[in-house]
Amino acid sequence: MVYRSLQCYDHSMTRQNLTPFLQAFAAAALFGVNAPLSKLFLGEVEPIVLAAFLYLGSGLGLLLLKGGQRVWGTAVASETPIGKEDIPWLAGAILAGGIAAPIVLLFSLRETAAATASLLLNFEGVATTLIAALAFKEAITRRAWFAILAITGATILLSYAPGSNWGFSLGALGILLACILWGIDNNFTRNISAKDPLAIVIVKGLVAGLFSLLLATLLGNSWPRWSTILGALLLGSLSYGLSITLFIRAMRHLGAARTSALFSTAPVAGVILSLLLFSETPGFLFLLALPLMVVGAIYLVNEDHTHYHVHEAVFHDHWHSHDDAHHTHTHDGAEANSAHAHPHDHEETSHEHHHLPDITHRHTHEE
Repeated sequence: MVYRSLQCYDHSMTRQNLTPFLQAFAAAALFGVNAPLSKLFLGEVEPIVLAAFLYLGSGLGLLLLKGGQRVWGTAVASETPIGKEDIPWLAGAILAGGIAAPIVLLFSLRETAAATASLLLNFEGVATTLIAALAFKEAITRRAWFAILAITGATILLSYAPGSNWGFSLGALGILLACILWGIDNNFTRNISAKDPLAIVIVKGLVAGLFSLLLATLLGNSWPRWSTILGALLLGSLSYGLSITLFIRAMRHLGAARTSALFSTAPVAGVILSLLLFSETPGFLFLLALPLMVVGAIYLVNEDHTHYHVHEAVFHDHWHSHDDAHHTHTHDGAEANSAHAHPHDHEETSHEHHHLPDITHRHTHEE
């Protein structure tokens, strides 16, 4: 086994390595508008029925996209297919994030102002970070923990309802539960993020959507008008399908906790749209919670993580390119000049540089 020592090399933000950050922000914006737009549908659609069509929309929309790529030959790069070893992680993600979370969210939206709900959804990043650190041992710095405390404090302020019997809004607490379920989903998906993201979201969307539709039928829920169904399918294809695909692509490079930190900007789009659609007036607690969430998100985004670390030798299959120090193997043909996927070896390597817990940096930490 070859051992190489690489000294610090430049990982400054070039146009290319800005891509995962932009993908995370785009995913956040698409998801952020989901809460206020879903609230518009809840006047005539039962929550479980709406959850079903939102996820069916995500699966069907990306299935059409993938089919179009094959027909017109416009696929950007080869991707590693889902394997048998990925099925347990995918099944867990579908159960937690595809079935349980959206149903809990949509029931909770009935009792919660759209703008408040959009901010509470910021807790998904906190839940994802805590689960990543405690269950999957992803490295979290002191700066990240400070940000977690700030965002958690903001969610407590938004959940507090002095006029209720228990002092907390059940709708707000339901949204927090949905965020925890999505946090579980995000960490399960992190473990298969090297595989084809379109395939992951298609399977997740179709399975979760069909299950929720069957559940709604068994419960005697009625179907809405076809125009409403088409609107829900379109919203799902964008706010769930395209959003989750971009989230997975970003998570490959940034890890679960950091991607979720960037994803925590989602409430900004949701709050703005909520104020426009529902003419809601932010209350005192809302205005107090907003800067706490903004500060928490900024602290997470600006985190610096640099230390000497060792990459053990490994053989695996994932999407990659040859413009970094971790993929130095050679190729015959044109694929060496573009991003692609295939089984390949990594030699044991040690170096020190700024890095994030991407596919090649999921080592453990002593501290």
